[in-house]
Amino acid sequence: MTGLAPTSVMPGIRLIAGLGNPGPEYLRNRHNAGFWFADALATGAGQRFGFENRLHAQTCRVVTGGEQVRVIKPGTFMNESGRAVVAALNYWKLVPEELLVVHDDLDLPPGKTRLKFDGGHGGQNGVRDIIA
Repeated sequence: MTGLAPTSVMPGIRLIAGLGNPGPEYLRNRHNAGFWFADALATGAGQRFGFENRLHAQTCRVVTGGEQVRVIKPGTFMNESGRAVVAALNYWKLVPEELLVVHDDLDLPPGKTRLKFDGGHGGQNGVRDIIA
């Protein structure tokens, strides 16, 4: 996952939320694909995550595509991702159009990615909670 620059592809992205489940028992679970993406961004930018209680999430800042982007990994379980994502949007005074949510999709084979710019949650419980 090197060479990732989401803002060069999607101008205006100021917050990336990588979804997953906290805890060592979930580290290698496919459901943590969003966490893996967030970790790759942080590592590639030489940054480390720190936990922010008020946001219920691990956070860091990276520069990608020439823009500063905040990256979060919710500290909640997948189906409660909205608590952290909405807290981050409100705290940093961002709008949903500035948000990129990265998550697993069982409809895609491992290693494949897809960008989706609108629509519903597609049965993904973390996205469902963010929309709610």
